[in-house]
Amino acid sequence: MEGLVMTAQILLSLSILVGLHEMGHLLAAKFFGMRVEQFSIGFPPKIFSFKYGETEYALSAIPLGGFVKISGMIDESMDKEQMKQPPQPWEFRSKPAWQRLIVMLGGIFINVITGIVIFIFLTFLFGDSFISNKAVNESGGIIAYEYAEDIGLKTGDKILKVNGKEVDDFQKIFDSDVFLGDGSYYTVDRAGEIVNVRIPGDFIETMNSKEAFLNFIGFRMPAEVGKILEGSLAEQIELQPGDKFLEVNGVPTLYADEVKNQVTSVKGDSISFKIQRADEILSYTEPFVDESLIGVSWAIPDGLNSGQIDYGFGESIGLGTERAFGVIFTQIKAFGKMFSGELNVQKSLSGPIGIAQAYGGEWDWQRFWRLTGLLSMVLAFMNLLPIPALDGGHVMFLSFEMISGRKPGDKFLEYAQKAGMVFLLALMVFIIGNDIFKVIFG
Repeated sequence: MEGLVMTAQILLSLSILVGLHEMGHLLAAKFFGMRVEQFSIGFPPKIFSFKYGETEYALSAIPLGGFVKISGMIDESMDKEQMKQPPQPWEFRSKPAWQRLIVMLGGIFINVITGIVIFIFLTFLFGDSFISNKAVNESGGIIAYEYAEDIGLKTGDKILKVNGKEVDDFQKIFDSDVFLGDGSYYTVDRAGEIVNVRIPGDFIETMNSKEAFLNFIGFRMPAEVGKILEGSLAEQIELQPGDKFLEVNGVPTLYADEVKNQVTSVKGDSISFKIQRADEILSYTEPFVDESLIGVSWAIPDGLNSGQIDYGFGESIGLGTERAFGVIFTQIKAFGKMFSGELNVQKSLSGPIGIAQAYGGEWDWQRFWRLTGLLSMVLAFMNLLPIPALDGGHVMFLSFEMISGRKPGDKFLEYAQKAGMVFLLALMVFIIGNDIFKVIFG
């Protein structure tokens, strides 16, 4: 069932984005009097279609893109017979270069606008959550899980700065800019000593999944009981909310993670611990065979509760636009690191399967639109790359024509289109195969 939900989400998202992208080309072409023969979401075979005016509108079976067929344009349709005919006034090739350039940028423009609008409304409707980094440090600092320990962080460290800047929101520690930056580092207070912990340049490869984030950094909480789980050892011995663990198996436990470490490392068939309840100290020794939990959830100090920041619509316009373009800047940084060899291409690229997994097995509209907005900006960036068969390839040749005053020959454009299509097909096979490899082998 989870797989169906993931598939439905990515298909809906891509259908929206591809439809809007191709609509951008269609509207620009019609505005300049070009004839649009076909508008398709997906690639053939067709599922169904209808004709309105001069244009056939189709939904096709292969949901990996879409296209608009504009008369007199060398594109993926490879309609050589039409290109042999004399140019007609309504054809793409008959129009001035600046009009053709706007048509080719139309889809990218719509994707950028879509991404910006989505981020603006997400910011306005949901605002931001906020966890005080000061409260985290006052509570006991961080819990360094596996990946944090790998880069030199330790449980109990108090993160003061990221790249030399003080951190107010604990969640800023996880920003992709931090993992993609050159020479990024955390400044921490380690038992009174100020230490800089460097973040490896390829650390984004490690932090590219939800599981990785769960195995990176948490924050420490006092070992104070919040709730008692039904049917647990804690319920049987009548522990109470507000009880504070002092010792487990003779080892002092000030923090919840210390209690967990002692409980999960119990050897033998019993467990002992001391509890402070108001001014009273209570001692317990209880049977504990094949158990891993006492059965309590921890009380979260008020300062560690996730707060909410709401924004007015005016604020949301600026902040949402900044976040939308931040996606593109992140992509540029990532591509730069891949081309320099600092990032492993195989580990860094994700295709349809990886994107579907990001949407998750449960339908969450806030996450759906956040990922759709991100994907819209990524598609705009990818389509602008100067690769024949992408919009960016057409933009490259049209820019050359406008600067030099010479139009590339139809044969050259045809061969370039074929080469671009072969390259993109090979890239698609690699990306999908890489997705499958990562699913099977992790």
